[in-house]
Amino acid sequence: MSNAELIGQDPGWIIALKGLIIFATCVVLTIMSVWGERKIVARMQQRIGPNRVGKFGLLQALVDGIKLALKEDLIPKAADRIVFVLAPIISTTTCFMAFAVIPLTGEVNFFGRKTAMQLTDLSVGVLYVLAIASVGVYGIVLAGWSSGSTYPLLGGLRSSAQVISYEVAMGLSLVAVFIYSGSMSTSEIVAAQQQWWYAVILFPSFAIYSISMVGETNRAPFDLAEAEGELVGGFHTEYSSLKFALFFLSEYVNIIAVSALATTLFLGGYHAFPGLGFTEQWLGGWFTLIWFFIKVLMFFFIFVWLRGTLPRLRYDQFMKFGWKVLIPFSLAWIMVVSTLRVMSQQEAPRVLIVAFIFSMVLLYLAVTTLVDREKAKVIKAAKVTNSIEPDFPVPTIENSRVEQING
Repeated sequence: MSNAELIGQDPGWIIALKGLIIFATCVVLTIMSVWGERKIVARMQQRIGPNRVGKFGLLQALVDGIKLALKEDLIPKAADRIVFVLAPIISTTTCFMAFAVIPLTGEVNFFGRKTAMQLTDLSVGVLYVLAIASVGVYGIVLAGWSSGSTYPLLGGLRSSAQVISYEVAMGLSLVAVFIYSGSMSTSEIVAAQQQWWYAVILFPSFAIYSISMVGETNRAPFDLAEAEGELVGGFHTEYSSLKFALFFLSEYVNIIAVSALATTLFLGGYHAFPGLGFTEQWLGGWFTLIWFFIKVLMFFFIFVWLRGTLPRLRYDQFMKFGWKVLIPFSLAWIMVVSTLRVMSQQEAPRVLIVAFIFSMVLLYLAVTTLVDREKAKVIKAAKVTNSIEPDFPVPTIENSRVEQING
């Protein structure tokens, strides 16, 4: 039986219990993610990290949450009180709603009933996740607007522009997945990856989605909505106590949500790694849940790795990369994938398919060569031969002439 058929037979109490388990799992994962991030970054920077509260510092995030709850809850005088309170609630609830269509396991025995750890299986499940992510951005935008302060407003505006830019690229990266799977249902996309993961056969889509999800979650090096060096704290500058804790919770739940979606669409979902398919029947099918969270934690480690190694981009570089690199490349890739899919369905000769792929590679190399030559010409034209070179390092400013330094 498919996941949709199994879920359709669930009584109300099982659905409610599933929702409670998923909510509790997300909260626990958030607490462990905060601890894990601080530990991993500490190791990268040759520090110890949390080691005081609980064994190995495991209770540090829980104590931080209690500390935030006991802090004074301040609302600025110039703030719109209703919107100011609603903004963190919107950001948090939308993150949890994304898990409704994520299949965590295959068929399992749940209190004597055959079901799957998935709340619902929509025919447009992926579009539902993208729509919920778009609504979640309203929390950040409204938080910046309602604070009645300049820096939060700039952070909210940055976030709106950032999400519009990178959600377009993220949506385009998923079109190839829809073409190959023939469905927008998350469970059917997982079932279509039993032989080959889409991260392999659709690697450009996987790479574009991976970059876009970092920009979508406002994480380093794309955390420009809360750049502390420029905007104090960004959109949540004026927030304190539990409202700030809700933004903190939503950030980490959102990381887990986009990682779970990436696992579902590109890494085979709850299926085991190649060659280990026999483990999927262990524990009555519940071992697939372990495989699912192993893949999610792999993505989480990449998030932490990026934060610990890469500096924050300039805002103009960030927007340029989204509109001038990711989106055009995504459109070109969709055309290539569509052509290959039609050729394979019409049983075109293998020689013709290979020739098409080879021609696309040559075209890509030709375009990149021309772009590199144009960049070299711009750099050469920007240099002034008569200028006096200073004896100290000066950062290069793109597309501008080097000004002569006197004195």
